[in-house]
Amino acid sequence: MDRLHAMSVVVAVGEAGSFSAAARRLGMPLPTLSRRISDLEAHLNTRLFNRSTRRLSLTDAGQAYLQACKRILEEVTEAERSASGEFNAPRGDLVISAPIVFGRLHVLPTIGAFLKAYPDVRVRFVQSDRLINLLEEHVDLAVRIGELVDSNLIAARVGSTRRVVCASPSYLAEFGTPKHPTEVPAHQMISFEGLTSPDTWVFKADSAEIPIPIRPKLIVNTAEAAIDAAIEGVGLTRVLSYQIEHAIRAGALATILKRFEPAPAPISLVYPSQRRLPLKLRAFLDFAAPRLRARLTTPR
Repeated sequence: MDRLHAMSVVVAVGEAGSFSAAARRLGMPLPTLSRRISDLEAHLNTRLFNRSTRRLSLTDAGQAYLQACKRILEEVTEAERSASGEFNAPRGDLVISAPIVFGRLHVLPTIGAFLKAYPDVRVRFVQSDRLINLLEEHVDLAVRIGELVDSNLIAARVGSTRRVVCASPSYLAEFGTPKHPTEVPAHQMISFEGLTSPDTWVFKADSAEIPIPIRPKLIVNTAEAAIDAAIEGVGLTRVLSYQIEHAIRAGALATILKRFEPAPAPISLVYPSQRRLPLKLRAFLDFAAPRLRARLTTPR
């Protein structure tokens, strides 16, 4: 029996909560995974999981074994990183994730400069507007926009951004500029699914929230599509302020309802908690954090 592999299977099942979900995560046939668990239980002479048609749960022995597996696997990973030189010099593969527009505007230029300074590091850059699970998808570091809810992540704040409503000057000239959120439903709207609910925009006045139901003329799933449609005069849209900096400077868009904007959303670099950071990750944090803070605070 490959004990380390069996431990990895136990951890996957324990975290996923079911054999089928763990099998999908590991890319392993379900019968093979089930057999591995049965073989391990026979080897240990104890049951690790309580199985029923409705749910799967850890036994007391299984809970203790799961925690031991996590600790052992972390130590093995750390030993391999140390042996490969990851803790001696910045080298090896680094996986970084960021939202699509923010990644293109800010992270990619920073990565380019980092690779020139650290030629022995290779970066895989993943741009996505969905919330990525760093551990499950083997991502070393990600940019998160908004309040953080995962207590297992370490965060380094690099700036903030505002949620803004904008439209093209031509649209506002034709249909008028709303002065209060309650005037928004009378307008044509473009909703971006990835930022807020497609049927409600929440504004703020003093300390009170003002939820405004909307009926979008157009619903898109990327900020770039929403911005392009707004520039074409389709209607009002709501995006993050950094996403429209160029369009604002070019006069293609104008922001409205500024005094009703919600509190700015923090922008953070996040990474999983580790007892010892690989030098490649520490080097990127030290290199990128001050540069991103400068980019987000310096008008361009």
